Amino acid sequence: MARAIILMMDSFGIGGAPDACMFDNEGANTLGHIAKINLGLNIPNLVSLGLMKAAKEAAISEPEIGIQDKANMTLSGSYGHAKEISKAKDTTSGHWEMAGVPVLREWGYFKPDYPSFPKELIDAICQEAGITGILGNRAASGTQIIEELGVEHIKTRKPIFYTSADSCLQIAAHEKYFGLDKLYALCEIAFRKVEPYRIARIIARPFVGEKEGEFIRTKNRHDYSVKPFAPTILDKMKAAGGQVIGIGKISDIFAGCGITQKVPASGHDELWDKTFEAILNTADKSIIFTNFVDFDMLYGHRRDIKGYARALEAFDRRLPEIEKYLKNDDVVFITADHGNDPTWRGTDHTREQVPVLVFGKEIKSVNLGQRNSFADIAQTIAEMFNLEPFEYGTSFWKDVK
Repeated sequence: MARAIILMMDSFGIGGAPDACMFDNEGANTLGHIAKINLGLNIPNLVSLGLMKAAKEAAISEPEIGIQDKANMTLSGSYGHAKEISKAKDTTSGHWEMAGVPVLREWGYFKPDYPSFPKELIDAICQEAGITGILGNRAASGTQIIEELGVEHIKTRKPIFYTSADSCLQIAAHEKYFGLDKLYALCEIAFRKVEPYRIARIIARPFVGEKEGEFIRTKNRHDYSVKPFAPTILDKMKAAGGQVIGIGKISDIFAGCGITQKVPASGHDELWDKTFEAILNTADKSIIFTNFVDFDMLYGHRRDIKGYARALEAFDRRLPEIEKYLKNDDVVFITADHGNDPTWRGTDHTREQVPVLVFGKEIKSVNLGQRNSFADIAQTIAEMFNLEPFEYGTSFWKDVK
């Protein structure tokens, strides 16, 4: 068996989560609502792989897209839709579950209103880091809070602490006036201090700019994540002597566990380029795992419906390029980690099913139907490479091969 290639479209839900009501997300549908508002959404290659069929089955209604351009994909594939069994709808839970380790315990969360963080926690972080205090201390949009507090941060050198509906503490600081190394060191301290609170991630959010209206986040984001609670498909591949290439923020999400090569990249074009480069240069018995984060970070959380639609079209245009890099027995998986319906109230993720599209030169075209866990992907890859199976998930390898 050659390579398993996972193209993870961060936040690209397709509606229909059976437990959406438990998250106050009943009716959320990232793809469906984007398509309805952006009549003429043109994603012919994803359609050719069965995306709309999977979406119709997941949400019991077909997304309202118009006539599509001719697809440039020559390969067809299998399609299905997967529900999540993890307790949360966050990045960590979604990724770990598709890698074979559902998060069945509750994360800790910070409250959204000021002050979000316990005084004793902030005091401990500040004391060890040698800083006089913090700014923010509430739930916020990362782009909005640096716009609001960026000038004060430059003046006082106090870092900006904020959270979200995810289990996280995010720290924003200016690369020039605070310093990237100092920000990373601060996040490492914070990561140790939040352990008793069961927080999944500390996220370093560096930015640049000199005045209000000019502040922008840089590509030097770094996530400090807890380690998966059990070996993932990445760990099992690495232990078996295979390669695991994590492109974009994949290595951070898994705390480096199971990764043999970390490939930094930002922006979807660079992520595509690095993915193709990895396929070209990676030997057999490998997993290449790419997170296309802009869907979530730039468009879902910012509730930018048109931006999300244009990003989907851009992803679709580049998708056919992958065919020329594939060996006969390579298998490509396209999926997502959660939803982030840009028409939904607030700025949080939405609980949705995700697409499971599978293609390759020797992959059958079948309807995989309802998958009862994201972990079906890991279970399938485990069977592909004759690795030890997982406790969770059901392989569909024999269906597609």
